[in-house]
Amino acid sequence: MVKAVIVVGNPKPASRTRHVAEVLVDALLEPGTYDLEVIDLADYTDEIFSWESERVGALNARVAQSDLAVFASPTYKATYTGLLKAFLDRYPTNGLAGVTAIPLHTGGDFSHSMGPTFTLAPLLAELGATVPGRGFYLSLSQLDELDEVVHAAVAEYAANVRRVAGIAGSLRASS
Repeated sequence: MVKAVIVVGNPKPASRTRHVAEVLVDALLEPGTYDLEVIDLADYTDEIFSWESERVGALNARVAQSDLAVFASPTYKATYTGLLKAFLDRYPTNGLAGVTAIPLHTGGDFSHSMGPTFTLAPLLAELGATVPGRGFYLSLSQLDELDEVVHAAVAEYAANVRRVAGIAGSLRASS
């Protein structure tokens, strides 16, 4: 069973950004093959900057132990929210090793559509995660066509993951 998690960095709980991330995971993974946990960071704003918070530390651990993590944020100042940044700052280098991570942003228009690829994907890679393609961006003007935008992204992610998996049998054994 695949352990999937969505980390939502929107300061507003139960946001459209969360909904977009849930639709993406549901379209990407076969029903019955995964367990999904949604971590809405808006529920932890009183503890996110408390480094000794056991609750937030436990959330960080669950994300690090997942197979797939979607990090979702509305676009703030051309990048992700400080709430998401504070959560990710708790990881050391390679703290997300072994996690396949998809950066996701929502925004008011297309002027920041490279945001998840240009700002969030490099941070996730620095933390050791594997990012299977360009970040996912949805302009709020696309909400009526969410399913088709998601399906196009899912096709790209699935093709990239299959290509990487295709070379697995040819890799040299580690020393």
